[in-house]
Amino acid sequence: MERNLTLVALFAALIAALGLIPQLTLAFGVPVTAQSLGVMLCGAVLGARRGALAVLLFVLLVALGLPLLAGGRGGLGVFASPTAGFVVGFPFAAFITGLIVENWRQGPLALVAGTASVIGGIVVLYAFGISGLAWALDKSLPQAALLVTAFIPGDLIKAVLAGLITAALARARPDSVLSRA
Repeated sequence: MERNLTLVALFAALIAALGLIPQLTLAFGVPVTAQSLGVMLCGAVLGARRGALAVLLFVLLVALGLPLLAGGRGGLGVFASPTAGFVVGFPFAAFITGLIVENWRQGPLALVAGTASVIGGIVVLYAFGISGLAWALDKSLPQAALLVTAFIPGDLIKAVLAGLITAALARARPDSVLSRA
């Protein structure tokens, strides 16, 4: 129990730390950040339940006003901005990523975790992000979807990194990859 709480807090802190990497904000108000890599790693390393809890803790801290999002953003105003859908989708993305890694036992872990990160950390996250973007900018879903295409190459790189990092962690410390425990 203590180990789980510690890892949940540690991975919430990892997402916050990844927000310190300088961001690039696109013209329509959504920044390109490294924080989605942290969300992918939460699911791939901690598993569905613990990964989602770590991300929920991070989102709760943001909602309480801590400036943990890239660019030092935080507070309830985040949930009325173009990024709202992405922030709300973070826990779901981590959960689905973790669920896939927990249940897909065939093949190399780097491939499994990378593919799970594409499905959870891109497809699921984009479903929430596109919906939030359409709402915040008063755009149709196809228009909002077109806006996020600029993120796809970077997010694919993050998914590959999540797969490689998860596999390297499993080789170095097999007991630390709880999604495979």
